[in-house]
Amino acid sequence: MARKEGGVRQKKDAPLRSDAQRNRERILEVALEELTRSAGVPLSAIAKKAGVGQGTFYRHFPTREALVLEIYRHEMQQVADTAPALLESREPDRALREWMDRLARFAMTKAGLADAIRQATSAPGQPEKPGHAPVTEAAELLLRAAEEAGTIRPGVTASDLFLVIGGLWTMDPHTDWQPRATRLLDFVMDGLRVGAAGG
Repeated sequence: MARKEGGVRQKKDAPLRSDAQRNRERILEVALEELTRSAGVPLSAIAKKAGVGQGTFYRHFPTREALVLEIYRHEMQQVADTAPALLESREPDRALREWMDRLARFAMTKAGLADAIRQATSAPGQPEKPGHAPVTEAAELLLRAAEEAGTIRPGVTASDLFLVIGGLWTMDPHTDWQPRATRLLDFVMDGLRVGAAGG
């Protein structure tokens, strides 16, 4: 009997993969919003707002630490994944500038989640914060494309870019940060262009 029930369960689960993915995305979306507001928000409150049961929630994210680090990794990967798509539909310098706006939004996400990330990674034996490799690779892709197109000065690395725009990470995500970020990134982009001194 148990075997039969198990078989039925497997058949039922197969078509639910897309539902499971939607549940996961919804949990991440709600958790980002709630944890940005308060690092100590109960996981049960996140599950309730996401419209999923406790069992479903914990199947995806068994601990608070797993949830926080997955939000961080997910948001970072989203930023990285936009780079190739932007290059397909924009001139390389325009793609780079638009990608920088997405990077600014990620910086605000990281700033908003700072307390939750600190809590998730500070205890002994807790996992480390995910590395920045996807975003670094995306930046290099865009910089090399713009360099090859002759629209930015040669030799600028992703490390250079992140150092120059480091001010993004000091902005308060709870303020009207977007106009200031736009001015900063326009200024940086002007400096990257070929006509700039030293270009």
